Amino acid sequence: MSRRKTRPRTTAVPAPAVTAESPCPCGLGAPYGACCGRFHTGAGGTAPTAELLMRSRYSAFVVRDEGYLLRTWAPETRPGEVDFDPGMRWAGLEIEGATEGTAFHQRGTVTFTARYVHGGEPGALRERSRFARHEGAWVYVDGDVTE
Repeated sequence: MSRRKTRPRTTAVPAPAVTAESPCPCGLGAPYGACCGRFHTGAGGTAPTAELLMRSRYSAFVVRDEGYLLRTWAPETRPGEVDFDPGMRWAGLEIEGATEGTAFHQRGTVTFTARYVHGGEPGALRERSRFARHEGAWVYVDGDVTE
C-alpha cells in the first residue's frame, strides 16, 4: 500500500472548458484544435520543435491532460503521475527565449514565464526547461526555476 502526502485543502478550480474552437492557451492565437490540441490528441503528430513542445505542455497543464504530459516527459525524469494543484489556474504563457531545439538538433532549451492565479493571488513561474529527442520526438527532460 502506498501512502499519499496530505496537502492543505484548497478550493478546487475546475479545468477551463477549452474546445477545439477556443483560443489556444499557449498564446499563439490559433484555435486550440489546430494548435496544441492536435498534439494532445495525436492527430497532428508530435511537436516539431522544443518551443512548440513547451507550448503544448503548458496547454496540457491548463486543460489537465495528464496522459500527454507523461508521454512527452523523458523516461529518465518522468514521474509516476502529474500532481495537479486543484487551486491553480494557469493564466498565460510568455516564451522569453529558446536555444537549439529545431529539426537540426538533439537538445534544446526554452525559457518561459507562466502566469497563474492560486487561491485568488496572482503569481508567475519562470523556468529554463531542457528538452531532448527521445525515439525521434521532443520530450521535456527537466528545468531550473529562476527568479
